[in-house]
Amino acid sequence: VRRTPIPETGAFSTRIFGFDNAALGKLKVNSMSETGSVFATPPDAETEWKSFEKLVQTEQSEFFDGEGPIAGARAPGRLDVMGGVADYSGSLVLEMPIAEAASVAWQWRSDRKLRLRSLAVGADGFSSEATLSLDDLVDPNGSVRPLEEVRNRILKSPGSRWAGYLAGCYWMMLKAYSKVSLGRVDDRFGEMGANILLKSDVPLGAGVSSSAAIEVATMSALSEAAGIYPSDMTLASWCQRVENEVVGAPCGIMDQVACALGRENALTVLRCQPHELLGTQRIPTGWRFLGLDSRVKHSVGGSRYTKARVGAFMGLKAIQLEGGGKLLDNYLCKMSPEEFATYRELIPEVILGSEYQKEYGLLPDSITRVDPEETYRPRSCAEHPVLENNRVRQFVGMLQIAEFREEDELRKLEVSDREIEPDRELMRAAGELMYEAHASYSERIDLGSPETDLLVEMVRKRGIEKGLYGAKITGGGSGGTVAILCETTPVAETALLEICKEYERRTGVAPRPFVGSSPGAVQFGARQILRG
Repeated sequence: VRRTPIPETGAFSTRIFGFDNAALGKLKVNSMSETGSVFATPPDAETEWKSFEKLVQTEQSEFFDGEGPIAGARAPGRLDVMGGVADYSGSLVLEMPIAEAASVAWQWRSDRKLRLRSLAVGADGFSSEATLSLDDLVDPNGSVRPLEEVRNRILKSPGSRWAGYLAGCYWMMLKAYSKVSLGRVDDRFGEMGANILLKSDVPLGAGVSSSAAIEVATMSALSEAAGIYPSDMTLASWCQRVENEVVGAPCGIMDQVACALGRENALTVLRCQPHELLGTQRIPTGWRFLGLDSRVKHSVGGSRYTKARVGAFMGLKAIQLEGGGKLLDNYLCKMSPEEFATYRELIPEVILGSEYQKEYGLLPDSITRVDPEETYRPRSCAEHPVLENNRVRQFVGMLQIAEFREEDELRKLEVSDREIEPDRELMRAAGELMYEAHASYSERIDLGSPETDLLVEMVRKRGIEKGLYGAKITGGGSGGTVAILCETTPVAETALLEICKEYERRTGVAPRPFVGSSPGAVQFGARQILRG
């Protein structure tokens, strides 16, 4: 991976508007110019929510045949700007909530049925409705069922496995509150079934956290319906556990935190040790982050992602055993790149799973397991998060410097922020960090893809002369979305349109833009929906 020296100047330390999921599959690039500017502002969160409320009150009113009020909540997807899969190793990550969101409406019913309807999954080959029971979550004595029993009951039908994300939230809250009721379910919400409606315009498999958005929206709506209000971080943690334990996807917590606690038009700054929220970082004037979906679906539960995560924890275990008791609290990112370099050669470059188990024992990860028949690359998989954490620290430092310089110029010159020119040298250095992160995905942890490589290369080819400064694959990799750093100028917009047209010409599919931002579930707040 090519290293770019940090400049000596400074102390460096879409949405496609109005289309649903079915329509997106038929979209052609030339329709983008007909629709309007790539930089046009998407409908705001309140407008989208009013549309969802109206849907509940009119077209979907027959679904809500229970007694009592309807509680609702909204959670956006997220654009992984920097950090990505290094979250499970304790990295710093930078996440931006996007305009696309999942909305959930929850109404109690007295017959113990869990009726679930999704307005988002039909086009993806899944059943749009599922019926479960509260008895799938609790036993006849009212005690919370064990995890494996619940998984077997709510994930048994492949066509409606999506229902596990929603029902899993109910089970997780029941389990959490059983701790203070001696294993018995709280009578306020453990005796009733529910009507649960999901509408999501966060596309599945695009690498923008569709599952986390659904979990956070569901848990927030359930919280409002039950009158049970965990802390913000606890809510995000419960949602991560739904994904890890119930659904079985070995994700870190960054997605759920971004969807729950993200702020509109800002980057959530999170240190994943395990979930230390450091605040938000404003995006300085003249800079913009957006995403282009390659249309290659990825999965956090996929074998390549799991293999990369297992490899990282293999490397951690080697350091723990060979490094004289250096446990690192199970977070590789507690090491600097320089410190890691002193242990690097102690980590096997390649090892068969069975050989690892014989030599090193159990994996220091509660989510994944070593496959004895699989071949792993612990050294490179462990090196990626350590270097990525360092890149993210430099990147956020550059954003802070840009913000300070902007504020200083505004104060000295008494001009409006629209007259401030972006610091292009600073942007160039930040963009190079994105390119390095992208290369590491492919070269170190094997989570790249030809399509995302093509998008990144097209951004690099046009470069800063066209207002494009950096790009990288996002989230779990192996396809999905590319995050792009660019100027907010017509020149950059034209270059992006050219990229979309060239990508479609070369691959046969149009990339899907993610433009705009919206508040996380906590900032937006859960709502009561009046019945129609």
